[in-house]
Amino acid sequence: MQIHIEGSRLPGRACGPGGDFAGYENIHVGVQRKDRPGELLGLLPGDAPSASWTLDCTATATASASAPADGVEISGPYVQDRLGGRFVYLSWGTVDENGRFSMFRRAKLMFADIGADTLEAAARSGHLTARLPLSDAKGQPLCARVRPPVIEWSAAAPA
Repeated sequence: MQIHIEGSRLPGRACGPGGDFAGYENIHVGVQRKDRPGELLGLLPGDAPSASWTLDCTATATASASAPADGVEISGPYVQDRLGGRFVYLSWGTVDENGRFSMFRRAKLMFADIGADTLEAAARSGHLTARLPLSDAKGQPLCARVRPPVIEWSAAAPA
């Protein structure tokens, strides 16, 4: 199965301070590899017109004695597996003059927030697509757990 993440409304390459946000220059975003915060897929500048990533994953039907078709478990090199479930991290950070990335915040795309019907259809079709804005209401990089309706999950292949 492939997970397609389609981001719009990026915050820009620089965001000034405001609220609990310190403000940063040369902002970039990418998908964090499982248990490796410094290893990112598809690092993009924060002023890109849009963002998209495709993650190769495995979707496995789960079952228990009480429920023969419990749901779908997704795993892969970019799927985090912590208490509270499986998810994908979008990591925000700055890139210095030597190309080093320093993370300052992350957005968490939780699979537990996907409807069971959508997840099962995605396992059948081989495609799970997430569409979301990458800046919050203040125009800062989106962070924390991203829940519907901010993120829209579907079993459709990307457009």
